[in-house]
Amino acid sequence: MSHQHSEESKKAVVNRLSRAIGHLESVKRMVEDDKDCSEVLIQLAAVRSAITNTGKVILKEHLNHCIVHAVEEGDQQALNDLNDAIDKFMK
Repeated sequence: MSHQHSEESKKAVVNRLSRAIGHLESVKRMVEDDKDCSEVLIQLAAVRSAITNTGKVILKEHLNHCIVHAVEEGDQQALNDLNDAIDKFMK
């Protein structure tokens, strides 16, 4: 995987995380301001989808890189760790 490519995907992940954090901040403000429950839930759904999107970018880009690296190194522990992490993310 080229360095350029990994920088771009890192930027994509950081952007999505910023979006998720922004949504989360507004959820917090809404709760503090006693906003309507349904508004808060809708905003929380936006947080969840931003986080899921972030996870998908990481899965697609970084996993390719991490798995290839672990296989090349013959690092069984790294592969086990990746499997566990994917399981946790998918739950």
